[in-house]
This record gives sequence, C-alpha cells and structure tokens, in this order.
Amino acid sequence: MITIPNEVFTKYLAYLTKTGVPASSLAEYKKWLRYYLDFCDKYPVPEAKSERVRLFSAKLQEKKQSLPLRQRAANAVSLYFQMEKQENRGQKENVSQRNGEDTADHKIVNQNPVAVESLVEQSQPEPQPIPQNTPHNFRKIARSSNYNEAGYQEKSESSEWDEVLNKMAGEIKVRHYSRKTLKTYANWSRRFQYFLKHKPPQDVTKVDVKEYLTYLAVKGKVAASTQNQAFNSLLFLFAHGLKREFGELRDVPRAKKSLYIPMVLSRAEIDAILKQLSYPYNLVVKVLFGCGLRLFECLQIRVGDFNFDAGKLLAHGKGKKDRTVPIPESITAELRDHLVVVGELHEKDLAAGYDGVFLDDDLEKKYPKAPKEFMYQWFFPQKPLTTVVETGELRRYHIHESEFQEALYYAVRRAKIPKKVTAHTFRHSFATHLLQAGYDIRVIQTLLGHASLKTTMIYTHCVPVRTVKEPKSPLDF
Repeated sequence: MITIPNEVFTKYLAYLTKTGVPASSLAEYKKWLRYYLDFCDKYPVPEAKSERVRLFSAKLQEKKQSLPLRQRAANAVSLYFQMEKQENRGQKENVSQRNGEDTADHKIVNQNPVAVESLVEQSQPEPQPIPQNTPHNFRKIARSSNYNEAGYQEKSESSEWDEVLNKMAGEIKVRHYSRKTLKTYANWSRRFQYFLKHKPPQDVTKVDVKEYLTYLAVKGKVAASTQNQAFNSLLFLFAHGLKREFGELRDVPRAKKSLYIPMVLSRAEIDAILKQLSYPYNLVVKVLFGCGLRLFECLQIRVGDFNFDAGKLLAHGKGKKDRTVPIPESITAELRDHLVVVGELHEKDLAAGYDGVFLDDDLEKKYPKAPKEFMYQWFFPQKPLTTVVETGELRRYHIHESEFQEALYYAVRRAKIPKKVTAHTFRHSFATHLLQAGYDIRVIQTLLGHASLKTTMIYTHCVPVRTVKEPKSPLDF
C-alpha cells in the first residue's frame, strides 16, 4: 500500500469535518482515499478525474463491494477533489461559502444514491498543470533504476576476480547479449569464486569446475537445467574471462534434461483468470495469449511497434531477433483505448519535465530526442518514474515482470485453477490451441520465433489424439 504523507490526511480530515461529515465516518472516508490513491499509483490512469474514478469504481466492483460502499467511496474522492480545487485557487475568503455547498453535496449522496461516474463528474475540478521537477501526487518515492546491469559491478575481496568479471562483462556486451544473460553469467561466476574461497583466477582448473558442478548436484540438489546453466556460464568465463581453453568436456559431469511437457490452459480457464485480473494486467494476458509472446517481449512493447492498419505487431525476441505477429481483432479496440491512456500519461510526463524512457544501446546518442518521442514510449508503462542513480534523471520504465507475476499469482488462486500457471503458460496455450485448430507446425514455429522446429515439436505432446482406433502398422491397412 502506498505511503501517504500525514499532512495530506490531516488536511483531508479537517476538510471533512468542515463539510459536515460525521465523526463516525471519518475513518471510512480516510480508508477510501487511501485505496483510491493507491489505485492511481499502481495503474496508468487517464487525465480526466471522472474517468479515474470510473475505473476505481470498476475495481471496487471486482472486489465485490456493494453499491452503497462504492457511492461512499466516490463521495470521499469527490470531497478530496474539492479540497484540492480550493487549495489551488487559494481563495480563502470563499471557504465558508464552499463549505455550505460541500455539506449539501454530502447529504445528497447519502439520501439520493446515484451512479458513481455522474457523482464525480459533477465535482470534477479543472486539471492542474504539473510543475517541473515536482513529483506527481500519486507517484511513489523515486527509486534506483531497474535497468542497470547487475551482478558484476559489486566489488569482492579479490581485485583479480573483479578484473576477470569485468572482462567477461565486456565480452558479453560486445556480443549484444541480453542483460539477463549478463546477470546470470556474472552471478554464477561470483558463486564459483566464493566456492573456491577467492582462489587466484590463474590457478583455476577444469577440476575445480568439476568439483563445483558435483557440489551443486549433490549438496545443492539443483535441477538439471540449473546445473547446465552454471556449466555454460563457467564455460564462457574460461573462454572470455580467463582467456583459456577449457579443454575436453567428457570428464565434466553434465545433467541429462528430462522431457518437459508444457502446461496448457483451456479457453475457459483463461477467461476465468482474466475475470480476476484488473486493468492493465488483464490486457497483458490477452496480448500474451493472443500473440504468443514471451513475458519480456510483451512488457517491452513500444507504441511504435503496433501497425493497426496492417493488423501486425512487431515483437522483439531473444537474441535481437524481430518478428511480426497478428494483432487479435477481438482486442484491437482495447489496445487503441489503452494507447489513448498511454498518450495522456506521456503528455503529463512532458509537462512535468521528465527525461524520457529508457532506450536500448546507443540509440539515444544517435537520436537525442528519441526518449521523449511518443513512438518510443512503453505500451505498458510503469506508474512511478524511476530515478537513474548515476545521473539523477527521472525516466519511465515498463511494468516490472515481478509486478505482473504477483498479480497473476493471486488471480490464478482466486479463479481456483488447480494448475501451475506462469506468464509463459499463455505462450504454451497459444501454440497448442493453434495446433489443435489444424495450423501447420512450421507456421506456429514462425509465430513463436523458434530457431529450431524441434523446439516447437514439444507442443505435439499436448494435443490429444482425436481417433477411436488403436494405432496400427500401415502394412496392415
């Protein structure tokens, strides 16, 4: 829950008292205001306050809140708007007159229930410009960047190992590997260093690697994929950090990967999960399932990646490999509406003097104005701005993966789906549903962005055999 300064609550409670709100209702009004501010902080909301409260009311309805409770919540928010309006105008001589009007409004709400939307539209103040370098009312305290490479910058007790990891990081950047690859390789190299108790890098041998992998399997009891990931990281460390050949691999233990059958959801199960997700997480799921994207591909969509005229979405896949996928016709209207919300947020950011979105590589050096251009904005922007520690700049990041994963976790449990569901499950479901519909396996391979058909063939295990006959040899036909 968002932390709200005490002075805001103090002013708000004082204003409620002046407008005639009973003392017994003050705690409830304070609660609704906190919920509303937290809602505006978590989700990208439009500029119009009536539209904000409409979405807030819809959220309360999802939470099974009754109509009277939603009306009181709307009244609490409308009084907050009126308080802000008076403060911005600075007309203290009209306070007593406004108090009378507000008291009347408060009594009307309790006696004559009306729709939440119309209630807030009546009390909606004019939008106020955001002063430059002033934090937004609903924005969390600025925090350090999530967009930095992690894992190798931290210094250890051995300067020699620090130099080796810096060399390895440079090799990874030269090859334009992803930040996740850099983080993974660096973390495994650090763990290997600590396992050897800071043994000088020049004295490290293949025997040390064998002992470490054995330790992971026996003591750590890691999965086969984890063990192989550690081996690949150390193999890269030897070749590009230590600048030495690893030699023969036959003596190094390798874990045998088991056959993995992907978890697949039915259409009814996906619809049940969507009902438990609020905006914009429900739209993220629709894009994941409708386009067959990986989670990072979906969250890193930019405004310019959509071609609504052609019905195509440009997906930036693993290894800098781009591909196009069809835009689902059933959600085209939702995507366009969300684009309007993103545009309003962008205008608000420009008015506040933000420094733009994060861009890959040296694109910003080539196009200095690109971070503030609309086409480069994230399609799923994170609500708070991110402070870059090194420069102090306020930048816009996309919705963090952990934020969406947490929302999905609770939605699956509320939907009572007895399956292990992750963001990647919707990609599995996309491929399997197409296969069941009779689409060619190579078409599905192209849509998923698989380099090898062997990877796509795993989904054939998820499709039931639609025949009543026992399998026979063709020779017996």
